[in-house]
Amino acid sequence: MNKVLVIEDHNEIRENIVEILELADYEVSVAKNGKQGVEMATIILPNIILCDIMMPELDGYGVLYLLNKNPETTNIPFIFITAKSERMDMRKGMEMGADDYLTKPFGRLELLNAIETRLKKKDVMQHFYSQSLDKLDKLVSKNNGLNELKKIIAERKSRFYKKSQILYYEGDSAVGVYLVLSGKIKTIKMTQEGRELMTGIYQSDDFLGTNIILSNKPYDDTATALEDSCLCYFPKAQFDELLRLYPDVAEKFLKILSNDIRNKDEYLLQLAYQSVRKRVAEAILRLFLQNHNEVDSISISRDDLAALSGTASETVSRTLTEFKNEGLIEKKGSKIKIINLEQMSKLKN
Repeated sequence: MNKVLVIEDHNEIRENIVEILELADYEVSVAKNGKQGVEMATIILPNIILCDIMMPELDGYGVLYLLNKNPETTNIPFIFITAKSERMDMRKGMEMGADDYLTKPFGRLELLNAIETRLKKKDVMQHFYSQSLDKLDKLVSKNNGLNELKKIIAERKSRFYKKSQILYYEGDSAVGVYLVLSGKIKTIKMTQEGRELMTGIYQSDDFLGTNIILSNKPYDDTATALEDSCLCYFPKAQFDELLRLYPDVAEKFLKILSNDIRNKDEYLLQLAYQSVRKRVAEAILRLFLQNHNEVDSISISRDDLAALSGTASETVSRTLTEFKNEGLIEKKGSKIKIINLEQMSKLKN
């Protein structure tokens, strides 16, 4: 039986939610304020949490923040229930990692559907997590250090991030290394004009943050989930100990670091010397090569493609239209299908 924790300070609303959930065969626990809710969540470890935003002592944002900091509760699906329907409030909750947002008053079916959807999604992500650990076998040789690295990754709890959720901000203290198990993560820097410049895209089996950890400096960019993603996180102290004890692990990360530096150097040269058409084409090809499991297409928003190619969104739209008219690509929504890969690759500057 799935356990639901309801954190709500309004007695009547709380009782109505409990009645609906108990009739649907959920095991329900209740908390009357945010502080009590955090304490109960760490004790009972529910399968899902419903939480009001406006509460005394500790509001819903504070509850979510504290639960995300705790490895035991960070992956519990979290749904905000609130009377506030303004767009900025919804956006803030989602960026913090909430899985859904129900606006009062909501109906019985709306509540049950939201819970069932999130529980099913968690089961799917757990399946991806198991598959991703199997993929790590190809990265591991007979060296003891790499086997130890795989063991540590397998034993650590995965962290799930919704599309557009922030992993860390530029300037945050770097306290650990991430391994992408499924999904995609982008890193961006803001230009002085306030425009996004994408510095990298990371996907399954890619390590994130290794250069910053090794330099003992704050993160120099912002990491955001491009799609629903599952990551493994292990802290800096554990990472440093691995490098110290196992030369083969240190060698692996030196190769990763050198490849990252080389790729970024090439990227900067492209931004400095290539035309807009060439930059957009190279960005599409770069994504295509990363998505080797897909036959001939990629999926990326106009804004993200602009950030990756170092140009404006409007310029990207015009360039994609040109490519389409020239028979190089097909475009439907955010999906781009390459029609003539050879001609795209040979596009002149």
